[in-house]
Amino acid sequence: LVRLRHLADLADFALALKEALMNINYQSFNNFLLRIGIHQGSVVAGVIGARKPHYDIWGNTVNVASRMESTGQPGQIQVVEETSHLLKEFGFKLDQRGVVKVKGKGELMTYFLKGREKP
Repeated sequence: LVRLRHLADLADFALALKEALMNINYQSFNNFLLRIGIHQGSVVAGVIGARKPHYDIWGNTVNVASRMESTGQPGQIQVVEETSHLLKEFGFKLDQRGVVKVKGKGELMTYFLKGREKP
């Protein structure tokens, strides 16, 4: 579980982003909403481009996280079932959203990250 601590840190960061945006909305009388997708796994990363180099990451993990964002709902943090199980081990609360059709992946059971379990 220690080797996946970064996943819990990312989930905490996503929750903090939602809270920060809520405060911005309150102070500016706006109603901006985030849609966030999280997935875990291996990626390939590197710098590409000779004239204008930039850092990028690729792989199935990136694609699934992107699909979690694009098929998500405004104001929600969406993850797949495997990620939900891992986050629960770190004390996060998740609500089952249900099966979502995901391009290139078929139908995936998804969950919304709601916060930390109360001790």
